[in-house]
Amino acid sequence: MTRIVSDARPVLSVEPNQRRGVLAALASVSLVALVAGCANSGAVTLQQPQQDSQPVIVTSGTTPTTPIEVTVPSTIPRTTTTTTTVAPTTSTTIATTTTAAPDPYLVTPPMFPIQTLRKGDSGERVADLQNRLLQLGFWVDAADGHYGLATSQAVMAFQKYFNVSDKSGRVDQATADALNTVPSKARPHATEGDLIEVNKAAQVLHIIRGGQAVWTLNVSTGSGNAYTETSKKEPGRILKGDAQTPDGLYQVNRERAEGWWEGELGELYRPKYFRGGIAVHGSNNIPNYPASHGCVRVSTPAMDFIWAANLMPLGMPVWVHS
Repeated sequence: MTRIVSDARPVLSVEPNQRRGVLAALASVSLVALVAGCANSGAVTLQQPQQDSQPVIVTSGTTPTTPIEVTVPSTIPRTTTTTTTVAPTTSTTIATTTTAAPDPYLVTPPMFPIQTLRKGDSGERVADLQNRLLQLGFWVDAADGHYGLATSQAVMAFQKYFNVSDKSGRVDQATADALNTVPSKARPHATEGDLIEVNKAAQVLHIIRGGQAVWTLNVSTGSGNAYTETSKKEPGRILKGDAQTPDGLYQVNRERAEGWWEGELGELYRPKYFRGGIAVHGSNNIPNYPASHGCVRVSTPAMDFIWAANLMPLGMPVWVHS
């Protein structure tokens, strides 16, 4: 409740019945008033409050005397309006970003540029060449700085796959330029599984694990020419045929683990057979063209590596294609 005091005007004499009437009028119109009077029936003015916090003033035209206090409610009830705000429905869309897997065949340029080299060279430049060949997936037995048979075969495989004009196994300027600039390893045609892939068109063999080539070797496959030769195992017996390495999907079905073995048409080093008498085997003659009677020739160091790392166990698929 608020206590409101008049502006000290003369006191108005009001009979009890008259006070009750005035208070009733104030309650009915929700006004707050202060009554003041004077001895000679001075005028009384009622003012409606402008704000809840302002007093109601009663004025009179007479001399100030003792004020009269009227206590009224300080708050006038009002109509209350309630507004309810409904939060809007929000739909959230999550963007999905697909990141392509990195290409496992891409390589960076060599740390040291490859220079022209040949079989018999040695030193740091040869080691740089061997490290670059290994980076590109062409197998050599060691980065030892000696340009021997395994390094020459790796260079030849590189020249065949990337179709360098000179496929002699010697690093000429064109081969050095290619070694310095090719952006990726040799890619097989197979994209899944564990297998041996023989690419007759490129004259290379890919060793594949999990759909990716881990090593690429130089090979020489069947020449495609007809031949007539004497059997190496049965003197006097004449053998005729076409020197073909037939396309198809096969499996390693037999093998000979140690040393050289005499075949009908020549010696085979530690052969792994996959179709009749046709095998992947070591040889001392792997030229830069198809030259065999049908087998897949690799160097003897490469064949030793295949055995040591168990890269062609029995049952391993062998895919030959042109």
